[in-house]
Amino acid sequence: MDEEYDVIVLGTGLTECILSGIMSVNGKKVLHMDRNPYYGGESSSITPLEELYKRFELTDSPPESMGRGRDWNVDLIPKFLMANGQLVKMLLYTEVTRYLDFKVVEGSFVYKGGKIYKVPSTETEALASNLMGMFEKRRFRKFLVFVANFDENDPKTFEGVDPKVTTMKDVYKKFDLGQDVIDFTGHALALYRTDDYLDVPCLETINRIKLYSESLARYGKSPYLYPLYGLGELPQGFARLSAIYGGTYMLNKPVEEIVMEDGHVVGVKSEGEVARCKQLICDPSYIQDRVRKAGQVIRVICILSHPIKNTNDANSCQIIIPQNQVNRKSDIYVCMISYAHNVAAQGKYIAIVSTTVETSEPEAEIEPALELLEPIDQKTRHWSERKPVGFCVSFRYSPRQPTMPPLTSRPPATTSRTSTSV
Repeated sequence: MDEEYDVIVLGTGLTECILSGIMSVNGKKVLHMDRNPYYGGESSSITPLEELYKRFELTDSPPESMGRGRDWNVDLIPKFLMANGQLVKMLLYTEVTRYLDFKVVEGSFVYKGGKIYKVPSTETEALASNLMGMFEKRRFRKFLVFVANFDENDPKTFEGVDPKVTTMKDVYKKFDLGQDVIDFTGHALALYRTDDYLDVPCLETINRIKLYSESLARYGKSPYLYPLYGLGELPQGFARLSAIYGGTYMLNKPVEEIVMEDGHVVGVKSEGEVARCKQLICDPSYIQDRVRKAGQVIRVICILSHPIKNTNDANSCQIIIPQNQVNRKSDIYVCMISYAHNVAAQGKYIAIVSTTVETSEPEAEIEPALELLEPIDQKTRHWSERKPVGFCVSFRYSPRQPTMPPLTSRPPATTSRTSTSV
């Protein structure tokens, strides 16, 4: 360890592992350390189930009805991947997909008036949706046609809209869309958490909606993908990539000090040794004195014995509860996966509810989402702080334009699978 590296990375969360992998591919000498004995940090998947009970101090051990503990891989932080998004393109570019297998999430739903509805994202679905009345359907269809034809490099497709000046609020007004349609368009298609986007130029929002539609077109059921065996496989995949290209990994390695000289980071001290570096990338938890609390998120992990009602018995889905539907400033999310993804025992489902904390009673804030999941076999609550990173790094990378592989191109991943546990 007592040598010089181009980059030292502290923490094995998804962001840190992606950067470590890409820098190793680009010829950088990388040292990657983590104080924990497992990969993933907050992005890890907990296995076996007994460890989840221990982590959240649940009084009883898992009942026999939960099946074998080793059949469970429970994510701490929920995340679905957009099928045509940057992370998937990065997985393909770096060929990390050789270590992973994915399944399409079976549905995307939005909450309105106490009920959930499938998110319409095509002209056909817009006309068939129960979310809107007849005249609103036609107006929304025209909006979707406008978005589908929009090309920021071709002014002929702008239809009187200046994408760098016209706000999204004015675009909605142009197509005479009602508040409910605006809610699910901005929050379930463009995937904004708040309504701040309404008062800024519309270009980014239009591109977000186009990304949703393009991702949906990949596989049909929904725009989202999810890795078999849980999200903990993602950081491990990039860690393997880094190791293949010469990266050095050290788990269970305490960090005693970030060494500074003349106000600049020059190395990391661990167990009496100093590894010097030109750049440092780290999880915010390693630099507590250089970050500030930007907010708090509540997450509730719910174990179910049934699919969520009104989702056509989907084995996986995402439900978005727009802020205006429950008088909040930010949305509530429900991500549900199941035994079909090798993350739960046969016949079991895992639903994770999450939102930004806005009051002194966060559990009451998520009650509308929990009501959708009843009956719940077991649930755990945990809070995490949002902190902007004090140290950052920039790099250049030119992705190829890869062809999306079929999801069933090979059997479920069973080789090189390392379960992360706490």
